[in-house]
Amino acid sequence: MSSKEVKAELKSAREAIKNKEFKEALKHCKAVLKLEKNNYNAWVFIGVAATELQQPDQAQTAYRKATELEPEQLLAWQGLANLYEKSDQADFKAELPKIYQKLITLYEMLYICICVNCLLLHPQVARVWRRLIQEREAEDLELLELWKEMTRLLQDTVEDQDNETQQHLISAFERALQLMIDVPSEAHRSLSQDYIKCLSKLPHEVAKLKEVCDATLSRYPTHSYPLEALSEHYIRTGQFSEEAVRCFSRLSELDPNNSHAHFGLGIKACQDKKYEDAIKSISLGLKRMRSSIIGWYNLALAQLKMHKYSDSATISDAKNDPVILALKGRAHLQKGQTEEAFQVSAELLSSHPGSVEGLTLKGLVHVAKEQHKQAEESFLEALSGSPDNGELFFLLGRLFWNMGEEVRRDRSKAHTHLLKAAKLDPYLGSVFRFLGHYYREVAKDQGRARGCYKRAFELDSSDAESGAATVDLSMEQGDMDSALTVLQSVTERATPGSAKWAWMRRGLYHLKIGQHQQAIADLQAALRADPQDWVCWECLGEAYLNRRSFTAALKAFDKAHTLQPTSIYSLYQTAAIKQILGRFKEAAAEYRQILEQEDYVPALKGLGECLECSCFILALKQRPDLSCLWKLLGDACTTSRTVSPNRAKVLVPGALYGMDPLDQGHTLDQRQLLTLGERCFGRALKLMPEAPSLWCDLGLNYYHQSRLLNCLNPEEDQQPLLEKAMQCVKKAIMLDSANHTYWNALGVVSMAKGIENFALAQHCFIKSVKAESNNVVAWTNLGALYLKKGNIELSHEAFKIAQSLEPLYVNCWIGQALIAESVGSYDTMDLFRHTTELSTHTEGVKGYAYWVCSTLLDRSNRDSEIYLYNIVQMNAVSAAQVALSKYTERIQTDPDAFIMLGYLNTHLQLKKQATEAYRRAVELLQASPHTDKLSFALRGYGHALSDDGQWEEAVRIYSSTPLEELHDLIGLALAYFRIGRMPESVQAYEKALAVASSEKEKACILTALALIQHRLGNIDHAKTLLFKCSMLKEPVSESLQCLCSLGLVHGDVTLASATLTELLKLGEGVGGAVEVRCLLTCTLLALQGNYSGVHREAARAIHRNPGNPSLWALLSRLVPQYCPNKANVSIHTSRALLYSGVNQLASGRHSGEDRRRNALKTIQRAVLLCPGKLMKGLQAEDGLLAQALEGWVLQQTVTGLKQSGQYDQAETLCSQVLSVSPEHPVVLLRLRQVQCERLLLSDAGNCVPPAVLDQLSAAVMANHTSVSAWHWLAEVYHSQGLLAQASVAYRQSLQLASQLGDHIGKISSLLRLALLALMPCLAGVCVSEWKDLVLEASTEVLKMGSSPVALLFQALLQFSIKMGARETRRLLEKIVYASASGGSETIASVARWYLLRHLHAKDDLELIDVSNCIHSLYSKTNEQLRLVLPLSDLIPM
Repeated sequence: MSSKEVKAELKSAREAIKNKEFKEALKHCKAVLKLEKNNYNAWVFIGVAATELQQPDQAQTAYRKATELEPEQLLAWQGLANLYEKSDQADFKAELPKIYQKLITLYEMLYICICVNCLLLHPQVARVWRRLIQEREAEDLELLELWKEMTRLLQDTVEDQDNETQQHLISAFERALQLMIDVPSEAHRSLSQDYIKCLSKLPHEVAKLKEVCDATLSRYPTHSYPLEALSEHYIRTGQFSEEAVRCFSRLSELDPNNSHAHFGLGIKACQDKKYEDAIKSISLGLKRMRSSIIGWYNLALAQLKMHKYSDSATISDAKNDPVILALKGRAHLQKGQTEEAFQVSAELLSSHPGSVEGLTLKGLVHVAKEQHKQAEESFLEALSGSPDNGELFFLLGRLFWNMGEEVRRDRSKAHTHLLKAAKLDPYLGSVFRFLGHYYREVAKDQGRARGCYKRAFELDSSDAESGAATVDLSMEQGDMDSALTVLQSVTERATPGSAKWAWMRRGLYHLKIGQHQQAIADLQAALRADPQDWVCWECLGEAYLNRRSFTAALKAFDKAHTLQPTSIYSLYQTAAIKQILGRFKEAAAEYRQILEQEDYVPALKGLGECLECSCFILALKQRPDLSCLWKLLGDACTTSRTVSPNRAKVLVPGALYGMDPLDQGHTLDQRQLLTLGERCFGRALKLMPEAPSLWCDLGLNYYHQSRLLNCLNPEEDQQPLLEKAMQCVKKAIMLDSANHTYWNALGVVSMAKGIENFALAQHCFIKSVKAESNNVVAWTNLGALYLKKGNIELSHEAFKIAQSLEPLYVNCWIGQALIAESVGSYDTMDLFRHTTELSTHTEGVKGYAYWVCSTLLDRSNRDSEIYLYNIVQMNAVSAAQVALSKYTERIQTDPDAFIMLGYLNTHLQLKKQATEAYRRAVELLQASPHTDKLSFALRGYGHALSDDGQWEEAVRIYSSTPLEELHDLIGLALAYFRIGRMPESVQAYEKALAVASSEKEKACILTALALIQHRLGNIDHAKTLLFKCSMLKEPVSESLQCLCSLGLVHGDVTLASATLTELLKLGEGVGGAVEVRCLLTCTLLALQGNYSGVHREAARAIHRNPGNPSLWALLSRLVPQYCPNKANVSIHTSRALLYSGVNQLASGRHSGEDRRRNALKTIQRAVLLCPGKLMKGLQAEDGLLAQALEGWVLQQTVTGLKQSGQYDQAETLCSQVLSVSPEHPVVLLRLRQVQCERLLLSDAGNCVPPAVLDQLSAAVMANHTSVSAWHWLAEVYHSQGLLAQASVAYRQSLQLASQLGDHIGKISSLLRLALLALMPCLAGVCVSEWKDLVLEASTEVLKMGSSPVALLFQALLQFSIKMGARETRRLLEKIVYASASGGSETIASVARWYLLRHLHAKDDLELIDVSNCIHSLYSKTNEQLRLVLPLSDLIPM
């Protein structure tokens, strides 16, 4: 509450007391106290109200509180006295005299104040007031207070008073000091100080001032004010005697920061020509008294004597002083105002003819105009008048220095005059600066030059040129401490935006010694002084780059290049940083931009590192003496080891490899490339034989050559290569034993097959870890060594340390996965899965794929928690398939990987990919001794060919197998069956029957044989085989179904009945088995003539399974055929079929999707059941239905006319209907829709008038039950850019659908609303309200049931928010892979498109290739193979 409200409450309380409403007054007072508990008036009002309400205790408390808050106010004391007078309480009566005494005291003070105010208004009354005080009979204490009050009120205007009043004031001070009893005391000291202050304002009371100051100092020797007053008097009067100096010194001792003491001592030093001391003392005084004119004036005089003209102050009213006029002229020169300076010099010479100042200023003007001869004459004329003027000798020396190189070398000119100036005026810093120039440039004496620069900088700390030269010469001579001392002193006192030279040099020094953070801070300070210095920006970029702050360095170099576009260095560094950040295309473009200007070898090197290895060759042609180029070319050749040997093909010049012809290119394979890398490293070592990194690189090259040799030609001896590798790495360690990388490399080579010196390897890894504790690679290799030796515990500890050092390093996770695999842990698959998420590593990918395939092969664990989590929940099959696809793209010689990839592709129904993977595996295993792997690959290859419909090729592949396994025989038999070779199929099945082990397998095979015999016409043989199946201990339902069907087809009721009884004993069927059993039962009842039983059996099946649409369809076929006596049911059945057809039409189930079950077939069936009575029965049952059908027909007609572009006919039709039924809302809506669409198609369609929109809204609101009408209105609003109105329309449709209980309408409204909100998000306008609306609408749809469209909307929203996030990829992949199990192909295509955009943004070319393959696969429709027998269970998927 504000103070105004408090005042209002107090006013209300006052009015309430006035109106005798005391309780109301208490309420207002309490309200005030809640906000301001120390309000004096509120407590007084509470006391008044409580007194009137006969509450004396509360009144006393309130009054007492008020007196505590304001003890000098009368109001509360008066109220308290009034309370005690009215009360009869004894304690109140006892306190009453004290209250009266307090009131008397307050009244006396009030009287005195009134008198004093009169005294202030009429100073002439002072004499009368003094006499009254003297004649007043009172105690000394009371008189003391009166005298003190008089002094307090008169001392502020002492300068404006007449002499009599001033004397009365002095007398008042003296009488007050005499009456004070406690001496010394703080009150006495304060009064004495006021007396001194009063006397210091009276110039004629100097003697009394000194007397009082001496007396005060004798009583208060530590009190500085008397000395301060005396010092101020001495400074003001210009008295600097020994007594004054003692006063200044004593004051400085008592108060070291006192300005008057510093001013006095400084002025005295200036008079004694101790100018440095004077400037120091006066500057200290000005820190406390910035507005002191005396201080600034004397500081300017001292600086003038020190030739610090820029620092000296100018006095505007000193027009006749030649020194001041000369300073004014020099100020004009410094501002570049030559004419004004010349005018000042003319005025000075006219007013003071022949003055040294005037001639000097005139010479300076000639110098500014580059009139050297006239300037020399002026300076010589001035020097004749003042032969001991050091400044004139300096000006002559500087003039000679600037007259050219020849004059500089003449010692009698510049050098002689500068030396003379230095002797005459040792405080002129510019003299020493030019002497430093002479010694550095002419005499070549760096020591003397440094001394002169140092002296110049000491005299003038603002001389940046001298300071920079001092620092540069000190650094050149190796005296870094002196240089840093100078820089430190400058930077410590520098203000922001100044001392650029010092900040920049200190920054470069810190950059040189590796203190990058301090270098950055210094260079930033330098840039504050000059933000346009492109060299400083480049230095800052270097500091950021050395600190590994690449983004900041990139911005700094970009700024430098903007300021200086011709700088190649800044452009090169920009490209180099982008190369480090992985932005190789941008870096390559900038390297090419440099090469367009000149053949810059570092740019060639960088371009080669980015994209084109041929640039290394171009660079080597220009600079073959650079070992770094040979090293980079060697690294490029050695890097070829990471790809598959059959893909490593590189074109190189013949001269580089020593192949003829030398001027042509030759294609080298992987082994030749590694050999070329060896030669390049050798050439680099010839140039730098003591470079340990080159020895290590050469050793690793030999190591990779040995591994490739072992892979391509295992029988060839790779021991010499390994020995070379060992020797080279040992050489690197000898040169640099502190490098952890070399120790790690030696450990890796020591573990290689052929050496296997595990003790040495362990020693090397431990040394590497000791050299660099944060060495994740060495810890991982040490863990691998322990794992190879079987020491699980040590291996686990090493891998765990590596994980803690770098959680994203995939190799240590692979090691932990291998340990988990060796101990049989359930976390093995999860660990391998995590490695595939970190990166695509060969061991991790194969390990994860192996465990996924092993889990899928084990069909006994499909319901276990491990299977549901590792396979189903973690989407393991697709993840492993993608990882293996990337692996096989890189490593194309691994048959195991291709076998697993084929198996996973088969599981994902990727038939083409599975066939190709198995084919590649078979090719690799043809010459392999692993026959078991070849058999498995052939079996999978044949299965994949069968799935793909290549039956002839499948027969060939299966025939190439040993045909000893059940799966091979069944696959061959099925392939024979598909190509029509029945005898061969029978033989294959008979062989399979011989090797079958379980009863279920035999039953399935016998059933297949029976079906083939039936196909061949051997009915009896088929029955015999089926009877054998039924006699087994574990008969299968398929064999009984076949036997029952066989009996029904041939009219054998006994066989069919017996078989059906056995079939029903097996229990309730699942899925399609329910429909088959119901069909068999109904067929048997119909064959027996029990037609009513047919209807009952179908109805009973529907009662058990009401959600099975196939049973309803079966019932719709059976009732008209076998129950014609129930004719009345046919109308209802027909109506149900009609409704079903309309629903199918609305949901899009047309003949293009399903030729058997679609809207047309359903409606035709309804018409065929009751062609004559259908429409009549419907009209008789419900007249509203007829109107609805009429509306539906009109809608279809109008829609057809609009789609054909016949808007005139559509509008005419609606108008005709309205002429008959003018109040028909549906027709009116159709008319408005036609008119609106015509307007939208016209040129004015971009802006529909508001009146038209209002008409459309009214027409939609007239159709109370039409959800689609609101949808159409929302689309119109959307076309006009009115998103908010469109959102409201969709919400209205959602509300209407909820009221009508229209489930489809609710889903449609929610999805349309989500799509409306999604469009701005995809356009880049991702406002929080649109994002929330998409999530809210799509979530509501998913609550109602599964919806791929809602999932797609959520995925696209995540794509618009963060396209490159992992969550975006997960959501899109979920939709894409869901299409394989019957999802919408359109939705999957959209999701696949955005997934490809995501992968392009991530620049993952391998995943893009995989996704393109999946896209090409899903775009084709594959005919599904459906067998009667579940033979696929016997074939590995």
